[in-house]
Amino acid sequence: MFQETIRNTLNTIVEIIYILTIAFTVILIIQQKGDPLKTISWLLVIFLLPIIGIILYFFFGKNYRKEKIFSRKGLTDLGHMKILSQAQFINLPKNVIFKNEKLRNKINIMRLLLNNSKSILTEKNKVTILQNGHATFDSILQAIGEAKHHIHLEYYIIEDDHIGNLFRKLLIKKATEGVNIRFIYDDVGCWSLPKHFIDSMTDAGIEAYPFLPVRFPSLTNKINYRNHRKIVVVDGKIGFVGGLNLADRYLQGSKELGIWRDTHIRLEGESVASLQVIFLVDWYFVCEELVKGKNYFPVTDIQEHHLVQITASGPDSDWASIMQAYFSAIASAKSSIYISTPYFLPNESILTALKTASLSGLDVRIILPAKSDSTIVFYSSRSYVTELLDAGIKIYFYEKGFPHSKLLLVDGVLCSVGTANLDIRSFDQNFEVSALIYDEELTSELQNSYLSDLQNSTEINLRDWENRSRIDGIKESIARIFSPLL
Repeated sequence: MFQETIRNTLNTIVEIIYILTIAFTVILIIQQKGDPLKTISWLLVIFLLPIIGIILYFFFGKNYRKEKIFSRKGLTDLGHMKILSQAQFINLPKNVIFKNEKLRNKINIMRLLLNNSKSILTEKNKVTILQNGHATFDSILQAIGEAKHHIHLEYYIIEDDHIGNLFRKLLIKKATEGVNIRFIYDDVGCWSLPKHFIDSMTDAGIEAYPFLPVRFPSLTNKINYRNHRKIVVVDGKIGFVGGLNLADRYLQGSKELGIWRDTHIRLEGESVASLQVIFLVDWYFVCEELVKGKNYFPVTDIQEHHLVQITASGPDSDWASIMQAYFSAIASAKSSIYISTPYFLPNESILTALKTASLSGLDVRIILPAKSDSTIVFYSSRSYVTELLDAGIKIYFYEKGFPHSKLLLVDGVLCSVGTANLDIRSFDQNFEVSALIYDEELTSELQNSYLSDLQNSTEINLRDWENRSRIDGIKESIARIFSPLL
């Protein structure tokens, strides 16, 4: 009898703790004051799968933008980071902009990025578009091989394969020559990287740090906020940014998906300083070392004129700057909007802007993958196709491999190349970087490449799409429910 009483008492205590934990989590979710759809989705998960839902929420659901896991603004305001003042920048080169009506129509985007992320518009730049893995890796390896003072690298994924080891060996060689090398790698993105890979570099004098390492007990508040940036800066003169990680699949493809189709850019000139600032602020974050000096911000001798604005966004920023730039570019477009993204999970603002643009008579096209490396994201992305087609947006499924490029082309004069997908994770949770280029020549080059990709894609017809398998439709509907949580 006594044992039964103890057992009942313990059961009662457990039930009370269980109920209080659910109540606490529900209150916490509501207090986040985030996207109502996302809030409802998390509440649904909690009520349907209480224990699993609570665990998932604390792993993946908390909004740390407001809690500021790391405040870039605060670092600048406190006087710890004065790098911007060292660089040679201009604000708005009106003598160039006002000669071109198409450029004049994009001033609102330039001002937006200046205000929401302190992204400076630079004019004297040489921009080289790198359309595949061979061109990208060859160009980066050449720049690294010619480095004299420093090499800065920041990557989401590094693989222990041919291309990864090619980079590793060259970096070790440059370190033995006396070049200062700093390397930031995302801890989750590089989970499969063997310990000896990094150890061999640090043993050679390379400074390498993981970004937001995931270790218990801090696992619950860092696993969902990843550094998705891909940045290389060499001697402060040459910079690279785009969608390619360090992995063989960008050269050889994979058995399941084929070649990974991606786009990168090489920058020389004033815009490199902006990439340098982003890297050095991230460097301060991972190891609290303030790196400064004229050698990191050399005066450029580039005389070519291409307007470039580099912007970074993430949980460290006050505003979702890349999402806002995309929204502004789509909402203010005059004739055409071309998009390529491997993962399409837009928030309501972007989705409405796209449909409104198409219904207003603009030429809106989106390339999506015919096959994907993520099943749930694949079906969730497809759940938007019907309403996009209803609005007159042209949807294409890329068949010749996996389209990993993150491209936005607007009105033949504005193009964005970077790391941000057109999805909620990139807009709100990941640390991302994008280059917005205001230039007809470069946008035309990317647009021609985009049109070539359309030749390797299948355009989706609304009637055929509505006759697809009912099972696929059910999968899409289920995946759509969880899309705000991905």
